[in-house]
Amino acid sequence: MTDQSPVRDPLLQPLTIKDLTIRNRFMSTSHACGLERGGFPQDAYQAYHEEKARGGIGLSMFGGSSNVDIDSPNIFQQLNVGTDEIIPHFQRFSERMHALGAALMCQITHLGRRGDPYAGDYLPPIGPSPIRETLHRAIPREMDEHDIDRVVRAYGQAARRCEEGGLDGIETLAAGHMIGQFLSPKTNKRTDRFGGSLENRLRFALMVHEEIRRCTSDRFVVGMRYVVDEGIDGELSPDECVRAARILEAEGSVDFFNALFGSMDTARSLSEEVFPGIGTPAAPWVGAVGRFKREVGLPVFHAARLSDLASARFAVAEGHIDMAGLTRPQIADPHMAAKLMRGEDHRVRPCLGAGHCQGPQRPKCLHNAATGRELTVGHSIAGAETPRRAVVVGAGPAGLEAARVLAERGHSVRIFDAAPQPGGQVLLAAQAWRRDLVGVIDWRLAELEILGVHVECNRYIDSADIAELDPDLVLLATGGVPQTDFGPGGDLVLSTWDIVGRQAKPAGEMLIWDNTGRHPALLAAHVAQAEGAQVQLAGIDVNIGQDLAYPETTRWLKEFAKSRLRPEGSMRLSSVVRDGNRLCATLTNELTHETFDRVIDQVVVEMGTIPMNDLFDDLRQASGNDGVTDIHALRDLKPQPRPRKGFELHRIGDALSSRNIHAAIYDALRLCSVS
Repeated sequence: MTDQSPVRDPLLQPLTIKDLTIRNRFMSTSHACGLERGGFPQDAYQAYHEEKARGGIGLSMFGGSSNVDIDSPNIFQQLNVGTDEIIPHFQRFSERMHALGAALMCQITHLGRRGDPYAGDYLPPIGPSPIRETLHRAIPREMDEHDIDRVVRAYGQAARRCEEGGLDGIETLAAGHMIGQFLSPKTNKRTDRFGGSLENRLRFALMVHEEIRRCTSDRFVVGMRYVVDEGIDGELSPDECVRAARILEAEGSVDFFNALFGSMDTARSLSEEVFPGIGTPAAPWVGAVGRFKREVGLPVFHAARLSDLASARFAVAEGHIDMAGLTRPQIADPHMAAKLMRGEDHRVRPCLGAGHCQGPQRPKCLHNAATGRELTVGHSIAGAETPRRAVVVGAGPAGLEAARVLAERGHSVRIFDAAPQPGGQVLLAAQAWRRDLVGVIDWRLAELEILGVHVECNRYIDSADIAELDPDLVLLATGGVPQTDFGPGGDLVLSTWDIVGRQAKPAGEMLIWDNTGRHPALLAAHVAQAEGAQVQLAGIDVNIGQDLAYPETTRWLKEFAKSRLRPEGSMRLSSVVRDGNRLCATLTNELTHETFDRVIDQVVVEMGTIPMNDLFDDLRQASGNDGVTDIHALRDLKPQPRPRKGFELHRIGDALSSRNIHAAIYDALRLCSVS
């Protein structure tokens, strides 16, 4: 009989590199998490990683793109490993992580041509050749040997600081950064001893790692974030990647490879190959990484859409990788290793790959509002001193999260929804390449089942029904309805919900006007085109998807490029009138104030939602707080003032205003975790 106990799981086996034993195969790969302060990993940054250690992680690699010198500037909240001032922060950080049993390493790098000439000290970016990088837009100055020697020394000193800070090791970043720019024939056109042959192009990497070895002890672990195939946007072949890796291994330069696939200098490759997300296959490069691993003798790490335990377990069990980079999954659930060890892997909050953690608010997860807020709301839910009778109306993301948190605290919870199934707007959004969004709903339904809370659907609840339930606390998560009142002719248009929800059939020529820069208008255009409509897409913003994270915008641009749809920006919908059996829509260009008439069959408008306030208005008078939420108490995570009589009434999510899933879930979490 096969031993099915969690301790035999391949992901829970230790890995030893030199003198370092990592307790399991769970790893968080380095990323610029957005929590640095002054270029240093201070309290919030450390607490973010410490939660993963508390959750059982084996190795936390932090400091994505940490800069070794001043002409590698801070352009996306990296750490500054170019100064000794960082050492005390490292010492405190490593003590905290080691006390919880986790290993800790930092990524160090020089951005090279990925730098910004107008950031930091206004120094020109440098690189092996003066070739502009399209994504970061700088034209670098070609390095001479003085530059090369200086940067090599900077790498060594940065590594020294990491070891003096108590870290277990480091990795350099080759792919797309300075080391990789020398290695790739796409970015290295030199004719001196650093260009031409593979051996010459690898010379800079060997010099850097020789200096790192000189500046650190033999026990210090040194690896490389290494590309195994540059993909269709690159020129470095898999064979050359293997040959270079074998040279690095033979020279004793590295102790592990952290494998990447793809290039970093186009938005497409970055969002589809290097960091693939929602709408892409699971674990797409494990096979390629496995082929690389079989050609080298060192441990190989990897992270790219290893979005669940099953994918990671397969990759480790089949020998494709040695450490599973579950980076975004541990942003969604930093306790996934501990849950696996307890045999509760079915309770792991899933990573959806939505890309919210890569946006301006990083590292905040789309549906875990505690991540990145470890010093405030945190990941643990404390029991309530006094159980209360709570009623939640609405079973979208906000309502389900409210019910989950209240039940976790020990309150008696009833949750109702007028729709035939829970999910709210997510059921509309989880279409096409965004199907995985349904995980926001499915995980919460599973948690509520464990907590003994049943979602009562097809239940339209009015104020009299709520009075009969005699609650102490009422939370309205009733969402909103589409806003279409743009001006003259608002009664003639459809909403994006009509198209996405198939309540109206797309026909003929259709104009879709986007006033939010979010997903609904883009999804409506996708649906309408698929059903045969001739779609014109216009928006108020300069570009489409301006409210979205870059991987989402890039994916929509690719979808529309394939379907030959060319969105128009800076366009305001001024009016719609009937023109026989068609419609005449007038658009105004926001830049020139020219107006254009379009005669079409259908006009679809996206303006977000407005709250459904009928139930709230009916309940206010009977409530003890007049439906007022103390926003200062909400911000400070303090309990709301308890009314002397009557129930406490609050609105959350789109019942307040039109926002995204994360905001709705955060409303529920911070209100209910102290209720």
